[in-house]
Amino acid sequence: MNGERVSPLLRTEHRTEGSAVVVTVHGEVDMNSAPHLQTALDQALQSEPSTVVLDMTEVGFLGSAGLSVLLATSQAGPAGGLRVVASPAVRRPIEVTALDKLLRLFATVEEALAAPEQSPSA
Repeated sequence: MNGERVSPLLRTEHRTEGSAVVVTVHGEVDMNSAPHLQTALDQALQSEPSTVVLDMTEVGFLGSAGLSVLLATSQAGPAGGLRVVASPAVRRPIEVTALDKLLRLFATVEEALAAPEQSPSA
């Protein structure tokens, strides 16, 4: 792994895959840990990757503060966009809030990396 950051509720790691950065998240994303997620994503964006893949398959809870981080990152992110690999606990709040219309959701990191660049509604 290129980098790892730890908080009491959340652990993040990032690695480079070609011109993309994969950020892997473990734990819960709530109002206390969301700033840690934002810092990890900001760090991933510093290398100006073509795409950021956010692997949230090991996330058991995603609260409104985490949703705000995802939305902000998708709006400020790279041309290839923010691609979210979602666990059921992550997918549900994204779909309930209709953020699945703005975020690209994938089942696996491999699918997210292989996906062509396009808008979420395409």
